[in-house]
Amino acid sequence: MPAYAVARLHDVAMGPEIVAYLQKIDATLAPFDGRFIIHGGPVDSLEGAWSGDLIVIEFPDRARARDWYASSAYRAILPLRTRHSEGDVILIDGVPDDHRATDILAA
Repeated sequence: MPAYAVARLHDVAMGPEIVAYLQKIDATLAPFDGRFIIHGGPVDSLEGAWSGDLIVIEFPDRARARDWYASSAYRAILPLRTRHSEGDVILIDGVPDDHRATDILAA
């Protein structure tokens, strides 16, 4: 089942280190079959107040998502982002194609 690395970033100070992070992150994803699903962009806020940028990276499973985040390649560039932004980052599993909202009631 796919898993996702999800980040909501704000207060990003665009500069040389963020640019370097962006130039290097794709190479860290490739060995773990990670790919961007959402990478910031304009939003239509339908409820509540939204600020920041949403980033979603899909992986084949949570193990590969976790292994990517812990990899030496990603850990080497992570400070380039964390020194220049604030936010939250999580890993979360996707749901099967036939998932229905009521499925959570059986859990």
